[in-house]
Amino acid sequence: MTAAKSPSWDANLYLKFAGHRMRPALDLMGRLDPANAARPGHAVYDLGCGAGNISRILAERFPGGAVIGIDSSDDMLAKARAQTADPRVSFERGDLTRFTPSTPPGILYSNAAYQWIEGHIDLFPGLLQLLPSGGQLAIQMPRNHTAPSHTLMRDAAEAGPWKAKLAKIRGVGPVDEPARYYDVLKPLSAELEVWESIYQQPLTGKDPVAQYTSGTGLRPFLDALEGDERAAFYDTYCKLIAAAYPTRADGITLFPFRRLFIVARRA
Repeated sequence: MTAAKSPSWDANLYLKFAGHRMRPALDLMGRLDPANAARPGHAVYDLGCGAGNISRILAERFPGGAVIGIDSSDDMLAKARAQTADPRVSFERGDLTRFTPSTPPGILYSNAAYQWIEGHIDLFPGLLQLLPSGGQLAIQMPRNHTAPSHTLMRDAAEAGPWKAKLAKIRGVGPVDEPARYYDVLKPLSAELEVWESIYQQPLTGKDPVAQYTSGTGLRPFLDALEGDERAAFYDTYCKLIAAAYPTRADGITLFPFRRLFIVARRA
């Protein structure tokens, strides 16, 4: 069980596209049962909380209990703490591959985090078993690894003198077919929903898709390079991306993005 090498997350760059990243998070949140958030002595966990945007919305949506955000990035956690005034919301540094709750969970929620962990599917039964009967595990992961936005990262990595430096870089890991997650979680679930949505994201500005992926999937490649070489790699990627996602006559670049959703209720 391994995680990809932790990128040096830039919280401000990640938040640049917060609106597009927020919609699937809210769609996932809409499937949660408020009764689980109000269980006495239990907390709602936001696993891979990033800058805490979703943690704060969870607290607003479920005012009956505590919300605890977990993340491994000090930069993200600093941003989260600086922007959070609600005393019911706290943040802890933690490794999702070895997550142990400090307070019993009523809900385990994770938006776009577990795709970074190789073999993440093996963790999900254990997460569900941390919950009381009726508690909910809710997970959303990007499933866009076969789209040009992600496959062209490797093409760009092999297209210049940086090829050797980037040969072993692992970007966002593949997310399996929905049926596999269903089969793994069904024996432990009283209720289970697994579905996919493709979001047609309208982006604007210069190199918008490259800007979007620079805050997530492209980050490990950028971290491995410096100075002019880093800029040249990014420019190569931008040119490939511009051909794959052309700007429309109205100035909009449509960026289709597939996401997988899982909501399981503990038996």
